[in-house]
Amino acid sequence: MADVKIPAETRTEFGKGSARRARMADRIPGVVYGHGGDPVHVTLPSYDLMMALKSPNVLITLDIEGRQELVIPKAVQREALRNKLVHIDLLVVKKGEKVTVEVPIEVEGELAPGQHLLEHVLSTLALEAEATHLPESVTVSVQGLTVGDQILAKDVKLPKGSTLANEEDAVVIQVLAAQAEEPTAGGESSEENGAA
Repeated sequence: MADVKIPAETRTEFGKGSARRARMADRIPGVVYGHGGDPVHVTLPSYDLMMALKSPNVLITLDIEGRQELVIPKAVQREALRNKLVHIDLLVVKKGEKVTVEVPIEVEGELAPGQHLLEHVLSTLALEAEATHLPESVTVSVQGLTVGDQILAKDVKLPKGSTLANEEDAVVIQVLAAQAEEPTAGGESSEENGAA
């Protein structure tokens, strides 16, 4: 998994005005929580943070004015239209500590031949793993699956050192029968009528 270092500055100003000024200076306001300490309000360089967040469950070493803190992103706020970073909550973690994270599900393989559809019921899986060894994704094979087949959370091969935090019987992926096209009143399909 990715491990990046980002310098952080503590902030003493709060509210929309100070957050706006921070963003104009290419800095993102954030809060560092965890381990019984008081929350620490910081700003982080916008570009460095944006690049770090490209890796799912990235482990970040924050340099808060000379003090090192190991953190993972807990909540990221973005602008709805431009998807620009607005605010981030970070959780302090320690080596050896277990944390629960959402991990993207990647699909590989091809379904058995025939008219069917693959439905992704879940796009992520909740896993518990050691904070400094968080998996970036899990891979599910759909090779040879046919109509009616399902893959449950308990069937997914987990990365070493991870345990499932989802319901074991939660459906991850299922194969559905493709819906036949409804014939039109004249018995011709819409494609034959040139409405394709």
